[in-house]
Amino acid sequence: MSRDLVEGPGGEGRPLLASHHGSADPRYDEYRDEAPDDLEELQRTKAVERRLLWKLDLRMSVLLLIYILNYIDRDSAGAARLRGFEEDLKLDKTQFASILSVFYFGYMLMQIPSNMILVYIGRPSVYLPCCTMLWGIVSFYTGLATSYHGALLARFLLGFVEAGFYPGALFLISRWYRRSEISQRTAYLMCGIFIGEAFGALIASGILNLMNGVLGYAAWRWLFFVEGGLTILVATFALFIIPDFPEAKSVSWLTPEEYQLARRRMVEDSDSSGDSLISTKASTTTFNGFISAVSDWKVWGMAIALYFITLSASFHMYFPTLAATIGFDAGTTMLLCAPPWIYAGAVTLWVSRHSDRTGERCMHIVLPLVVGIIGFLLAMSTMNAIVRYFSLFLMTQTKTGLIGLFAWSAAATSGPVAKRAVAIALVNTLGHCSNIVGAFLWVKEWGPSYNKSFAICTATSLISIAICLFMRMNFRRLNKEMDMDDGLRGQSNSDSEGQAVKSSWRYHT
Repeated sequence: MSRDLVEGPGGEGRPLLASHHGSADPRYDEYRDEAPDDLEELQRTKAVERRLLWKLDLRMSVLLLIYILNYIDRDSAGAARLRGFEEDLKLDKTQFASILSVFYFGYMLMQIPSNMILVYIGRPSVYLPCCTMLWGIVSFYTGLATSYHGALLARFLLGFVEAGFYPGALFLISRWYRRSEISQRTAYLMCGIFIGEAFGALIASGILNLMNGVLGYAAWRWLFFVEGGLTILVATFALFIIPDFPEAKSVSWLTPEEYQLARRRMVEDSDSSGDSLISTKASTTTFNGFISAVSDWKVWGMAIALYFITLSASFHMYFPTLAATIGFDAGTTMLLCAPPWIYAGAVTLWVSRHSDRTGERCMHIVLPLVVGIIGFLLAMSTMNAIVRYFSLFLMTQTKTGLIGLFAWSAAATSGPVAKRAVAIALVNTLGHCSNIVGAFLWVKEWGPSYNKSFAICTATSLISIAICLFMRMNFRRLNKEMDMDDGLRGQSNSDSEGQAVKSSWRYHT
């Protein structure tokens, strides 16, 4: 059997390796020679791959736990607002919004440098837990703030040290999983948002109701103490769980056979850029990767789409405030915040699995955004408590679209490892720029209806939809061009090799 086929997204066959014939890049021959040559060997390889994925998923699950804490820590200020945060720090009407938005200045400042550092040192097993431990320390000390400027500095530092985790985690996932597997794994990671929003609200409800005055500290201060301390504890354990990149010299938790397969999978899933996805020490330097990423229009297209989706989802920073417009006390309000996010997490998991199974990306982003728009319009139409609460469930689907776009952008970036690292960070950085603006969309003067805020979110969702459709159209055009190039290359090689050599890499649409 000269060319074994396995099932790809949407059911199409794709080569287990890009080609068994001669390659312009001899660096891959080591892995291509290991391709299974018969059905029995192929079945054995699939069994090894199942074990590999099980081990990977188990270790990567700690990233989900850390990301839950990431969102709990960054959203603590919104919950603290319900129990005296503004009054104790003597904040005026715009200073609270400034405290929220300054987080994203630090967040944006460090994202791209952080992923470049990660590529350079090549040790996510150390780098990511250290980032987590640092933000746990900063979160803990936020509870000791006594003034506006102290809280402002703490939030800036929190954004600065949190910045490295998400793009670094997404980059790590992209180094171990195929593109056809990334959407579901990204969704698992991003479910940390929903779990963090839901259980963060439950934790905050308990702390705010039960710990006011304990040891002389206000309840909102205990919120930062407890959540920061928990983050430090989890970061310590993560040092022993998070894996390094596949090219690490020794991977004790994999058998030699699983380790070789893990490396080979990355070669199979690479494009023809000439820079292997299995080595961070490839020919392209980190700086050249930066230049390549910032000069790629596709990266900017994804980044701009994410900017507008993130602006549409800015309501999450004020979710307790929006839930409070229903008319319940602070404790009940925090409890009511949990169900919409639990629902959103369940829907996101289903959507991501369906997206990976079909290989379709764009409409798995667009349709959740449409549902979110319906939620915004419902909230604008009435102040009825039941309808407003139902609208919160629909609004959270905006986050489902956001997660789908993250996965799409990670899978759509071709080229060297250094470029992929910078591209992931660049998309995430520009996307989070909108949170600076979003923090000021929900000022008290626009409440309690917040109709102006919802109208802006509706408009930005529509812009996001238009950009996603534009990107899909162009990706389809590029795929057709690659099909034509493969056809011409196949004709020129058919006499010498007896078979056209075809690249399996295509943009997901």
